Amino acid sequence: MSYTGQIITFLPNRVWRSYVGGKTLDRIQNVTQASDTHFPEEWIASTVQAVNPGRTAHIEGISKTVIETQQVDFASLIQSDPEYFLGFKHCQKYAANPMVLVKFLDSAVRLHFQAHPSAEFAKQKLNSSSGKAEAYYILDIREGTNDPYIYLGFQHPPSRSQLKTMIENQEIDSIESCFKKISVRPGDCFYIPGGMPHAIGEGILMIEVMEPSDWAVRFEFEKSGYTLPEEARFMQRGLDFCLDVFDYTQYTPEYILENFKQKPRKLFEYNSFSFKESLVDSSSTDRFRICKSTIKGKVSKSENDFFIAVITRGTCTIETAESSLQLSQYDTFFCPYGLEEITIISDSGVEIIECYPPV
Repeated sequence: MSYTGQIITFLPNRVWRSYVGGKTLDRIQNVTQASDTHFPEEWIASTVQAVNPGRTAHIEGISKTVIETQQVDFASLIQSDPEYFLGFKHCQKYAANPMVLVKFLDSAVRLHFQAHPSAEFAKQKLNSSSGKAEAYYILDIREGTNDPYIYLGFQHPPSRSQLKTMIENQEIDSIESCFKKISVRPGDCFYIPGGMPHAIGEGILMIEVMEPSDWAVRFEFEKSGYTLPEEARFMQRGLDFCLDVFDYTQYTPEYILENFKQKPRKLFEYNSFSFKESLVDSSSTDRFRICKSTIKGKVSKSENDFFIAVITRGTCTIETAESSLQLSQYDTFFCPYGLEEITIISDSGVEIIECYPPV
């Protein structure tokens, strides 16, 4: 099974979630009758299994690729040659774990109010090497969505006991009154640290980048006619345990925009028409990195790292010493560490979001 000398692409990998969406993803994937269902996410280059209590018979989340006509799950492929795919230094620190998870998320409704544990909380209380810090890169807004938004952090924070009562009684209006809408548009990028309560508004297509876990404290139980089973609400630990996950800090919308909306920073130019920007770096988090390459013409890239990529605009051809592949908007790929150089060719221009592991 020869996988060297080529970028890795993936079969469709839709994952069941407790909210509905996915109609835009259906259209991207050329589904005949596009519709919103409980499969609103596409997990990209994933080695993480989804946690869906009540669906334990379904193994979901781990990506699959095809190598020489043979279908292989991506986690097994990496484990077969981790130093080639991830690099020696990365494997010394993290073994065969890429330490980053990337998804498309396509919301038809506002998602559950939720929060995720920080890496420190996960290590101390969950015996886990990863919490779930996240970043959002907004791709598109559905037609008819007039006020696209996300909720980030409490603008009117409740006390711990007040929040407990709201959750126990499912006082959703009271919970929602703790937040103010943060408007979003395509091209925006936000960082969401572990512990920050949040919710994604309806009608948004985004790339979601995060630590490689599925930890979630969902403190809104019913959505789109589906009620979360108890084991899917509080990481199977109970409400009192999970109240310690929350960041109860008061954040004004202005503070959120200044400190959590990411400001692109140019790293270098490939040529006169092409450049690379940093979107999320160590100034925000040490859990992952996100860059954007804007390329026109012919560019050779040598990363000395692996990355997961999404074509967000335009088309291109990617060439290696042994392969050539044409890609268009919303196509995805994984570039192994051992693939020392790739050449990207785009006459009309292409934008690529590149997601990297922690340093």
